[in-house]
Amino acid sequence: MGAIASDEAVTMNASEFRRRGREMVDYMADYIEGIEERQVYPDVSPGYLRPLIPPTAPQEPDKYEDIMSDIEKIIMPGVTHWHSPYFFAYFPTGSSYATMLADMLSGAIGCVGFSWAASPACTELETVMMDWLGKMLQLPEAFLAEKGGEGGGVIQGSASEATLLSLLAARAKVIRRLQAASPELTEAAILEKLVAYTSDQAHSSVERAGLIAGVKIKFIPSDDKFAMRASALQEALERDKAAGLIPFFVVATLGTTSCCSFDKLVEVGPICNKEDMWLHIDAAYAGSAFICPEFRPLLNGVEFADSFIFNPHKWLLVNFDCCAMWVKNSTDLTGAFKMDPLYLKHRHQDSGLITDYRHWQLPLGRRFRSLKLWFVCRMYGVTGLQAYIRKHIQLAHEFESLVRQDARFEVCAEVTLGLVCFRLKGSNKLNKALLERINTAKKIHLVPCHLRDKFVLRLAICSRVVESSHVQLAWEHIRGLGTDLLAAGME
Repeated sequence: MGAIASDEAVTMNASEFRRRGREMVDYMADYIEGIEERQVYPDVSPGYLRPLIPPTAPQEPDKYEDIMSDIEKIIMPGVTHWHSPYFFAYFPTGSSYATMLADMLSGAIGCVGFSWAASPACTELETVMMDWLGKMLQLPEAFLAEKGGEGGGVIQGSASEATLLSLLAARAKVIRRLQAASPELTEAAILEKLVAYTSDQAHSSVERAGLIAGVKIKFIPSDDKFAMRASALQEALERDKAAGLIPFFVVATLGTTSCCSFDKLVEVGPICNKEDMWLHIDAAYAGSAFICPEFRPLLNGVEFADSFIFNPHKWLLVNFDCCAMWVKNSTDLTGAFKMDPLYLKHRHQDSGLITDYRHWQLPLGRRFRSLKLWFVCRMYGVTGLQAYIRKHIQLAHEFESLVRQDARFEVCAEVTLGLVCFRLKGSNKLNKALLERINTAKKIHLVPCHLRDKFVLRLAICSRVVESSHVQLAWEHIRGLGTDLLAAGME
């Protein structure tokens, strides 16, 4: 790596930045345009990178050309290409040229928008963008800031963060309520009796939130479509109340990670309201689809919720991080997290005209993330975003149809959006071997899940540039490897 002599070293000036910036945009565009030619999953072993770079930072500046050369030599060989049309693992992560441009501008502005005063545009654009999104989803007016009520939206870093935030707010709320009714109750006495509920199909982040908050999480058995139903929840509530526990929080999932199943909101919601339990809805992946009128019924029952989240950074062409969260009553958040040291106060904070988002989140600092939503919504329009979602869902159904045409395979869960769960008919050992062959070949990339006692393969439509031809190739590849396995006598 070539170094510049210290007497020649200069900080990059605006002229140099313009030149290098154009080069970087060209590099980024070339990467996206050529991503299909790159192997989707890297050929590296753990620890591959350390021997390739010096053990300490350079004493003198390196040349920019050397840094860029090392991107291809050192970084790209170890990158999993999430935006490849052959990446079908996990769920999608958003990407578009619009969001990249907005992220560049956010980095240039570089504000830390913890309060309105810290950067008014950062705060106010976020408030308006959350209302834009809320209207696209047809959320009840109680969740919109423009209606002048207690509700509103905020951008969090991730769904995991938002679930923890909701759980902590609900915990603080129930403690205040119980102590108001019985002042002799200590916080510790209440905490040891609190219990929260979620489906046995819920994301692991719900259980993790319980660990962090010191709250018991109980898992409600799902039905034959992997959904949480009212009867199973009610049974758990009655059992726990009889044991002296205090039910206070329920997480309902719309679009579970394993198989994209949907808890029955219209059943669960009324129970939560009747029992005075906080209802949090996690629609991290599926929420983007609710901008399409034909999929909006999947959100019916949201009116019962206290908080609702989805990730535009998954499926709405906005890059990470951008988790959209709405609450019906913002004082539930500020009542749990508000702290006002003198150095953060400003003269407008009690005017009722502004929001200080530092009281709505776990960290203090926050980036200008709403720029990404603003750029994407304006450059695609609602119709463009709807078309993108519909295309992915159509491709998932195309893959489902291919699987169903081969009697050796089975589809293991209803295909509602962009995820297909499937397997070879046979043992878990057989399907583990199939997945191992798929991911060893590195032509496509998949991850598995467990549905009850079955080991299942998941194919999620992820890339912005994926087409029917890529889905067809993926199926032929999977089918061929399955044929080889069966021919070898594995069952």
